[in-house]
Amino acid sequence: MSTHTQRLAADETHIQDAVVDESLMPKADKDRKVSQLDYIFMWIGDGVNLGNMTLGASLIVAGAATLNIWQTFAAAMIAIGVISAIFALNDRLGYRTGIPYVMQLRMSFGEKGSIISSLLRGIPAIVWYGFQSWVGATALNEILKILTGGSFDSIAICFVVLQGIQIVLSMYGFHAIKWVETLVSVVIMLALIYVFYLLLADHSADITEKWVQAKGSWGLPFFAFIMMFMGNYAAIFLSAADYSRELKTGISDAKRGLLYFLPILVAYGFVLTIGAMLAAATGISNPVKAFAIIVNNDAITIFVSAFIVMGAVAVNMVANIIPPTYVIQSITKMKYKPAVALTGLLALGSFPWVLVKDSSSEGLGMFILIYSAFLGPIVAILLMEYYVFRKQKVNIADLYKENGPFSGINPAAVIAMLVGAGAAFIKVELAWIVGLVVAGIAYYLITKYAFKDSKFKKGTIFEK
Repeated sequence: MSTHTQRLAADETHIQDAVVDESLMPKADKDRKVSQLDYIFMWIGDGVNLGNMTLGASLIVAGAATLNIWQTFAAAMIAIGVISAIFALNDRLGYRTGIPYVMQLRMSFGEKGSIISSLLRGIPAIVWYGFQSWVGATALNEILKILTGGSFDSIAICFVVLQGIQIVLSMYGFHAIKWVETLVSVVIMLALIYVFYLLLADHSADITEKWVQAKGSWGLPFFAFIMMFMGNYAAIFLSAADYSRELKTGISDAKRGLLYFLPILVAYGFVLTIGAMLAAATGISNPVKAFAIIVNNDAITIFVSAFIVMGAVAVNMVANIIPPTYVIQSITKMKYKPAVALTGLLALGSFPWVLVKDSSSEGLGMFILIYSAFLGPIVAILLMEYYVFRKQKVNIADLYKENGPFSGINPAAVIAMLVGAGAAFIKVELAWIVGLVVAGIAYYLITKYAFKDSKFKKGTIFEK
C-alpha cells in the first residue's frame, strides 16, 4: 500500500462525516485513471480552442498589429514557461493528497473565506464556458446554414441546444469524454495545419504586411500581452489540484512540469499563430467567420466547423465545467449532477457575444486582465501558505472539519488578496504579475505581524 493510500485510510475515519459531497473527498490512488499520455492529450485538447485563437486574433486591431510575429512568439514562450512552472508548483498538494481546489483554498482562506476566493475562480470559468459554447454555436450555425441552403441562421438557437448537450455530457463526470479529448486534439491540429497551409498559400502578402513586418512594440504592449497570455491560463492553474488529483500517482514534480509545458507549447503556440494570421488575412477577429472566408469550400467548412464544435465541448469539460461545479457544491452542498446542471444554466447568461465582435476581440482581452487581477493574488497566497508557511505539511482531515482549525475566515488572506488586487488595478495591463508579487509580500507581512492569536497560524512557521 502506498504512503498516499495509507494516509487516506487513516484520515477516512476523521473526514467521513464531513458535510461535503463525495466528489469533493480526497481522491484515492485506485480511483485515479488518467495516464501521462491522457494528460498530454487533455492539455492539447484544451489548448486547441477558439478562445486561444481569438486571443491571437486580438493582436490585430483595425487591421494593425500591436505586436509583430517575433514579439508575439517571445511573449508566448515567456508566458508558457511561467504557466508550466506555476502549474507544477500549485498542483502538488492536489496530486499528493487527492483534494480538489475548493478544499485547498480552506488552508489559506478558511472554510467561510474560501467562498469568496472560490467564486473568483468559478465566475470566470462560467464566462469562459459560455464563450466557448457561443463559439461552438457559431460553428454549428455555419454547418446548418450550409446544410439548409441558408434557410436556417440562428446562433442563439444553436447556443441553447449546444449548452443542453454539454450539460448532459458533463453529468457523467471528469472522464466522460476522455476519448473525445484525444480524438479532437489530433484532428483539430490536422485541420489547423491545413488552414495554416491555405493562409500561407493565398494570404501570405497580407499576413507579412500586417503582422510579420509590423513595427509592433517591445514596451508595455509586449509585457501586457505576456500578462494576457498568462491570464488566459490563470484560472486553470489556480485550480491545478482539480486536474492533478485525477492523474495516476508516481510521477515526479519535474515530469509533471513537462506534462504541462510540452502540450501547452504545441497547442497554445500554434493556435495563437493561426488566430493572428486569420485576423491579418481577413480583418475579422471572430475565427469561425474568418474560417468561412479562408476555407471557401462547403465540405471543408463543415468538417472544420464540426470539430470546432467538438473542441468547444472538450475544452469546457476540462477547464470550464468541473471547477465551477466544485465551487457550487462547496457553497451550496449540492450533489454533483444538480450542480453541474446549474453551472450550464449560468453559462447561458454570460453574454459572450459582448466580449468578441467581428472588428475586434479587445473585450475578451480586457476581461482576462480584469479577473486575473484577483487570481494572481490568490495563487501567491496559496503558494506562500503551502511552501513557506507550512513547508508542504498539511493535515488534510482538518480541512474537512466544520469547526476545525480551518473554519471561519482568515482575515490575513482576504486582506492580502484585496491589497494585491488593488495594486493590480493600478496598472491593469500588468495585473497578474503585480497582483501576485504584492499579495505574496502582503500575506507574509500581515500573517507575521498582525492577528497574533489567529488559529490559522497553527502548523505554520509563525505558530508560537
